[in-house]
Amino acid sequence: MERARLYGRSSEKFSGQGEIFNEAELTDCAVDPDEDGQEETEESPKPLKKCKGRKPLSPSLPRVQERIELTEEEKQGAIETFFTKVREELDIIPARVQIKEIMQEKAVFIVKDEQGGESQEKRIIKAAELPKHPIPKSAVTVSMLAWIIVAKYCDALPLYRQVKILARYGGSITRTTMANWMIRLSLQLQPLINLMEDHQRIGHIMNADETRIQVLKELSKSLNSDKYMWVTRGGPLGQPAVLFHYDPSRGKEASPK
Repeated sequence: MERARLYGRSSEKFSGQGEIFNEAELTDCAVDPDEDGQEETEESPKPLKKCKGRKPLSPSLPRVQERIELTEEEKQGAIETFFTKVREELDIIPARVQIKEIMQEKAVFIVKDEQGGESQEKRIIKAAELPKHPIPKSAVTVSMLAWIIVAKYCDALPLYRQVKILARYGGSITRTTMANWMIRLSLQLQPLINLMEDHQRIGHIMNADETRIQVLKELSKSLNSDKYMWVTRGGPLGQPAVLFHYDPSRGKEASPK
């Protein structure tokens, strides 16, 4: 791997790819900037200044209390006990896979039906209206689809890795199924994409970049020919929108408008 990194073709070099496993060692952990408010480096001397301390945790996050209680022997004879907050710790709840059962309520009505001068009773069943789903008859919730989209396009997590992550939690979804969901959702979300394109044009500057990729099932061009994925970023200051656009060509008509 090291020889390929040093002498390989420039197109095969990925910045930071060789430091995936030793990222912690490459980071100077002698002094934690979050703990002491500053970080020592040997290359450039830093001016002496008072430590600012740790940044406070966000007040908008929900808070739960963990009470460390005295034993009954330790409290024996006390006239009063109380709790004081010692510190705050940032916590995260790991992902959990569960099965969501959709229970549809149905009501039975008895109505009279008069036919031929005779009154007969019959039953009519009325069911509650089911909520709309972007992919009807799919076996996942809308939240699950949103999780896959965010993990792939925001966190750069490929679908095959998401399959393995779900498998660790007990879920079973194939990569092909996830890919088909992404294709179907692209059609359902096209109105939203159109609004995001309009939002990008509101800003004064739009950034665009192209990446050469190979697509297996592209009828218009050969397998080994280059196709292009465009990424655009624009919008008002502080409200950027990022979009991806694929096209087999990099001509003027294919580039982001």
